[in-house]
Amino acid sequence: MDGSKQQRRGNTRQRIQDVALELFTEHGYEKTSLREIAEHLDVTKAALYYHFKTKEDILISIFEDIGRPMADLIEWGKQQPHTLETKLELLRRYSEALATAAPMFRFMQENQATVKELIPGELFKQRMFAMYDLLKEPGADLTDQVRSITAIFTMHAGTFTLREAEGSPEEKREAVLRVAMDLVAQAHSGEPAHPAEAARAHSGEAGEATGPGVRKADGDAATGTHDGGR
Repeated sequence: MDGSKQQRRGNTRQRIQDVALELFTEHGYEKTSLREIAEHLDVTKAALYYHFKTKEDILISIFEDIGRPMADLIEWGKQQPHTLETKLELLRRYSEALATAAPMFRFMQENQATVKELIPGELFKQRMFAMYDLLKEPGADLTDQVRSITAIFTMHAGTFTLREAEGSPEEKREAVLRVAMDLVAQAHSGEPAHPAEAARAHSGEAGEATGPGVRKADGDAATGTHDGGR
């Protein structure tokens, strides 16, 4: 096959993916048919079948193409030393990959119930936890495990939750990235959760100072007795 035919075939495949993803996002995956995709492309269903047999085939191909930089990043991370510098670089590159994959994430946001039942949903979950394993320290306590997974969730959800906030898309992406980096840096260093520890300490001090007295007063109130009544 000559180069021009290969290019045309590649362009058609890309057009199918773009139109299908737009329709899946706007109308829902379940409500979009192959016939509708073909009509929007102004091609026959036979021409569409030449490239993809099912809607899920289209979705899998989109996920594989858009998600390839993420898969490559995970493989890169596995070859690097488990240092804070590596983790921060992983987050920087992951942020860039997510920006490129924004259309796919919008689709997933609008079709959450459907996606989790499809192959791309399972592949996405596997990659998310692969990233988590690269960010998490071996033997990390529960607080630091939460910090690491929250960093990933923050990067996934941040762009969508900040859509109405002031600032350019790049400014929002940078803000989300900084928060994720802070979480991972805290987890890497094993920094204690100061607010929680302070709350526990305060609770303990309050219990030691007032606990017995409170319990005695409660007991007196319940029985209707007090020292003066003896």
